[in-house]
Amino acid sequence: MSLDTPAERHKQARVKRGKNRTRKRRRETATALVRSTPTPSLPKTIGGRSHKRSTVTTDAAYRLQAAAARRYTLARRPKGARFKIVTGSHNQQSAPAPHAAAPADSTAGRLLAARLGPNLAWLVATGILLSRIAGLVRESIFAHYLGNSDAADAFKAGIRIPNILQNLFGEGVLSASFIPVYSKLLSEGEAETAETLAWGVGALLALGVAILVALGVWATPWLIAVIAPGFSGAKRELTVALVRILFPGAGLLVLSAWCLGVLNSHHRFFASYTAPVAWNLAIIAALVFYGPRHSQEALAIELAWSAVVGAFLQIAVQAPQTLRLVGHLRLDFARTRMALGTVFRNLTPVVAGRGASQISGYVDNLLASLLPTGAVSALSYASILYLLPISLFGMSVAAAELPSMSRAAGTFEEVSQLLRMRLDAGLRQIAFLVVPSAAAFLFLGDVVSALIFQSGSFTHRDAIYVWAVLAGSAVGMLAATMGRLYNSAFYALEDTRTPLKFALIRFTLTLTLGYLCAIPLPPALGIAQRWGAAGLTASAGVAAWVEFALLRWKLNSKIGHTGLERGLVAQLWAIALVASAAGWAVKLGMGHAGPRLMALAVLPAFGAVYLGIAWWMRLPELERAANYLARRLGLRSLKR
Repeated sequence: MSLDTPAERHKQARVKRGKNRTRKRRRETATALVRSTPTPSLPKTIGGRSHKRSTVTTDAAYRLQAAAARRYTLARRPKGARFKIVTGSHNQQSAPAPHAAAPADSTAGRLLAARLGPNLAWLVATGILLSRIAGLVRESIFAHYLGNSDAADAFKAGIRIPNILQNLFGEGVLSASFIPVYSKLLSEGEAETAETLAWGVGALLALGVAILVALGVWATPWLIAVIAPGFSGAKRELTVALVRILFPGAGLLVLSAWCLGVLNSHHRFFASYTAPVAWNLAIIAALVFYGPRHSQEALAIELAWSAVVGAFLQIAVQAPQTLRLVGHLRLDFARTRMALGTVFRNLTPVVAGRGASQISGYVDNLLASLLPTGAVSALSYASILYLLPISLFGMSVAAAELPSMSRAAGTFEEVSQLLRMRLDAGLRQIAFLVVPSAAAFLFLGDVVSALIFQSGSFTHRDAIYVWAVLAGSAVGMLAATMGRLYNSAFYALEDTRTPLKFALIRFTLTLTLGYLCAIPLPPALGIAQRWGAAGLTASAGVAAWVEFALLRWKLNSKIGHTGLERGLVAQLWAIALVASAAGWAVKLGMGHAGPRLMALAVLPAFGAVYLGIAWWMRLPELERAANYLARRLGLRSLKR
C-alpha cells in the first residue's frame, strides 16, 4: 500500500527539515570547536586507519565536543605500549597501526584537553569568586570595627601563625602529592585501592596534625617572637591568646583540605572551593553580633573562637559528598603501601617548596611588624585584594589542570605535546585577566581599597596607604599566577624537587630584598618609614619574576617551548593603560564623591573600555569566554 500522499509527503518534509537543522547546529558547534582549539589541523583518522567510527568528520567532532564536556575515555594497552583515545562505541575493537597512531592520538588528546581545561577552570573560578566575595565582606566589616588598631595587628599576625600549619600540610601538600597519585589510580580503574589510599592519607594526616596543634599551642610564645618580634606588652599578650585559640581551627582546616583533595580528584570543584564561605560567614556573624557590644580587644578574642567554629562548618559542608566518593572507612596500609610511599616521597619536597612560598609572606609580616603601627594590617588588607585575581585567574586554572594532567597517559612525546597545549592556552587565559587586574591596582588602587574597606575606623588616609602596598604587589602579579600553572605541570610529571629549588631561591630573594626595601631604603630616600610596606610587596614581585623565569626555563628544557608571546603581553598592557586612563578621567570628573559612588563609576568604566577594545581587536580569549558563557546560558554562540 502506497503512503505517498500529500499529508505523508508534508510529514516527511517536516522531519527532513528538522534533521537538516540538527546537522547545521552540529556543524556550527564543530566549527567553533575546531577554531577555538590551538591545533593547526585535524588528522584524517584516529587510530591509524580510516573507518566510519574513527574518521574525524564534523559530526564526529561534535560528538567529541559533547563527550569532552563530561569525560574522556582512555583505553589502556599492554604495559609499555601507547594509550589511545577511544571516540567510537565502547564495544568497538580497533587495531591501529603502531606508527600511524601517534600523531592522531596526540592531536585528539589535545582536542579533548583543550575543551576540558577551560570548562573546569571556570567552575573553579566560580567557587573561588563566591568564597572571595564572602572574604571581602568579612574584611570590610572587620575594617569597620577594628581599622588599623593594635587589636587588628594582633589578630592579623595571630591568624598567620596557625595558618602555617594549614598551608604546609593542607591544600598545598595534597594538591601536589596526594591528588596526582589518587587521580592516577582512578584513571587506571582501581577505585577501591584509591578509596583505601584516601582513608590512609586522611588517618595519617589527622594524627600528624593533632600532634602539631598540641605543639603549636605549647610553643606559641616562642612563635610570636619569631613571626612578630616587634610586638610587646599588651599587644603581644593579646596575640599569644589569639594564636592559642586559633591553632585547633587551623588543624580542622587541614582536614578540610583532605576533603578538597578527594573532591578535586573527582572533578567536584565547586563544593570544595565554596566551602570557605561557611568559615567566612561564622566570622561575619561574630563581627555583626559582638562588634557594637565589645571593646576591640574583646572582639578579637570572640573572632578567634568564631574562626574555630567556621573551620568545623567548612568540613561539614564538604563531608557528605566526600564520604559518598570514598565509601565506608577502610584502612589497609599493606595494600596501599606503594601508593602511600609515593605520596610521602613527594611530601618532603612539596612541603618545603610550598612552605618556602608561604613563608615568604610570613617574612613580609615579620618585617612589617618592625614598621610603625598599621603596617601589618595594611599588608593584610592589601593581600586580601591581591589574592583575589591570583586565586580567580591563577589558582583556578592550576587547580583544574592538575588532576587532568596527572591522568595523562601515552609516550613522553604525546604527554609533552598535551602539556604544552594546556600550558600555552592557560597562560593566555591567565594573562588576559591578570594584566588588567595589575593595572587597576597600580593606577586605581585607592578606588579599589576605599570601595571595600573605607568605613568607620578605616579612613581615606588608610585607603591611600593600602593603595601604595597594592601598587607594589602589582609588580609580580602576572609572574605569581603563571608560576602556579608551571608548578602544576611539574607535579603532573612527578617532579616535585625542581619547584622546591626555585621556591628556595625566591624565598632568599624575598628576605634579602624585602629587608633592604622596607627598612633602610625609605630613610635613604627621605620618606617616612611606614612606606616601607610598599617596598615589601614590590621586592616580593621581583622575586616572583625570578622564580617564574627559572620554572619556565627548566620546563621548556624538558617538554619543549612554552610561554606567552611578547607581542601579546605588550598588547594587553597597552589596552590596560588606555582603560586606566579612562578610569582616571572618570575619577577626576567625580570630584569628592563618596568611596562607593566613586568606585561604581570608575571601575565599570575601566572594565568596559578594556573589554570593548579587546572585543574590537578580536582577542580569542574574550571570544572564547563569551561563547562559553553563552553556551552555559543556553544561548547561541556570539558571531562577529
